[in-house]
Amino acid sequence: TAMNRGAFDFITKPIDFVDLSITMEKTLDYANTIKSTLRAVKENDILKMYVDESVLNFMGTTDYESKLKSNETIDATVSFIDICGFTRLSEHSNPDEVVNILNDYFDIMVKEIIDHNGSVDKFIGDAVMAVFKGKFHLENAIKSALAVRSSINNLPVSESLGSYKPAVSIGLASGEMISGNIGAASLKRLDYTVIGDVVNTASRLQDNAAADQIVIGSKCHSKIKEAFECEELGTFQLKNKINSVKLYNIIS
Repeated sequence: TAMNRGAFDFITKPIDFVDLSITMEKTLDYANTIKSTLRAVKENDILKMYVDESVLNFMGTTDYESKLKSNETIDATVSFIDICGFTRLSEHSNPDEVVNILNDYFDIMVKEIIDHNGSVDKFIGDAVMAVFKGKFHLENAIKSALAVRSSINNLPVSESLGSYKPAVSIGLASGEMISGNIGAASLKRLDYTVIGDVVNTASRLQDNAAADQIVIGSKCHSKIKEAFECEELGTFQLKNKINSVKLYNIIS
């Protein structure tokens, strides 16, 4: 019959191995492309864990290599947030437990920093350095500090660290600073960060802050005293500073 002849013709028709080979090759290329894409996405996600997003965006520009050592002067606010007493506790606690709890604290702090338009510049032991740029950077930094303090204070006592109750001390300074890649290009080690007197001052203010205090200087206080409740702490001589400064603690 015609049906049988059609079936017979199909069975006896020679296979075009050239077409089959091309199809298989395209399929393999497509599969390899998918694997490469998935691998790139995974590597990018991992990279984001170690590198600030602004650095990744900078690296994505076509001329980033030529601008690798360029820098710019910006107006911003720097915040140093330290977890009080944590270094002393880590000397007598299980290292794994210390790292896990510290990372939990950092997760809370980083969330509040990002939610208030800030970026994490670096982790320094049990402290965080954050930078706030753009419009209302000082106000955003203060709101972030208040949120961090509140969130940390609401955490329960850590029994695994000997009934440790977490608290933070924070220093804030605002003004002009240099932003750019700092380090040794010959060693292929660069750090995208900010430097300058304002950054140093913020660090010194944090050194003078007690637990639960958010310390600012008189310049910052004059800008935000109508918007935030502050208390005067007195006049202090900051390390490596010639002139003494009046300090304030932000209450709310």
